[in-house]
Amino acid sequence: MKRNSRLSLALHTLSHMAGDPDRLRTSSYIAEHAGTNPVVVRRVLGKLREAGLLTSEKGHAGGWRLARLPGDISLADVYLALDERMVAADESSEAPACSVEHALHKKVSGVLEEIEESLVKRLAETSIAQVRGT
Repeated sequence: MKRNSRLSLALHTLSHMAGDPDRLRTSSYIAEHAGTNPVVVRRVLGKLREAGLLTSEKGHAGGWRLARLPGDISLADVYLALDERMVAADESSEAPACSVEHALHKKVSGVLEEIEESLVKRLAETSIAQVRGT
C-alpha cells in the first residue's frame, strides 16, 4: 500500500493508535515507528486533526491521540481528510481544440470520477477498528 505514502502513514498510525486509543504518542515516536521524519508525521496528522479524527496536545508531555472511537473512523474519513485522489483526473482548465480529444477527455473524466466515488464508498465500509480486527 505504498502508492500514496501519506495515506499509508495515516492508516498505519491510526491502526496502531486504535490498540490503545487514550495513549498519547509523540510525532517523534510515530516517525521512528513508521520510518519517516517527524515533520512528515506532523503534516499528515495535522490534516487528520483538522478533520476531527485526532487531537493533539502541545508541550513536553504532549502528543497525538484519537478523537473518536476506532469503530467511528472509516478509511474514507482518513482518505478524505488528506484531500488527495488515488484516481488521477486531468485538472486542465483548457478545453482541447480537437473535438475527438474533447469528447474523449469528457468521457474519461466522467469514468474517473465514478471510480473515485466508488472508491470512497468502499472505503467508508471499513473502520479502523475492523482493520485491527477488533
